[in-house]
Amino acid sequence: MNLTIHTTVLPHEDPDASVAFYRDALGFEVRSDHGEGTMRWIVVGPVGQPETSILLGPPAVDPGITDDERRVIGDMMAKGTYGWILLASTDVDATFDTVQATGAEVIQEPIDQPYGLRDCAFRDPAGNTVRIRQVA
Repeated sequence: MNLTIHTTVLPHEDPDASVAFYRDALGFEVRSDHGEGTMRWIVVGPVGQPETSILLGPPAVDPGITDDERRVIGDMMAKGTYGWILLASTDVDATFDTVQATGAEVIQEPIDQPYGLRDCAFRDPAGNTVRIRQVA
């Protein structure tokens, strides 16, 4: 088999704020934007990497999800425990400075982890954790 990761999904509550974060803070391009109001499905991704995307979508829209499950998802998003993604940078410190300068919510400044990685973390407008790790 020859599998690759094409798209991962993260929830959004405010599509315009999410687009601003991924486009302006992270430098991603907006590849598509469908729907209206908060019911928008937006595909973003790193410039020059068309094979890798993030789909920002409204949370809990599946008709099979119960009201109780929707409340749990909302609670988890508010706490920042529902969605997360791990990105990579060849200069995590410079990336941190660039993203922080946009006013993004910092969870963790760059730090050398005891398991050998250097990383940092932000929270996107929906509460999703965006970790960025150093790569060679």
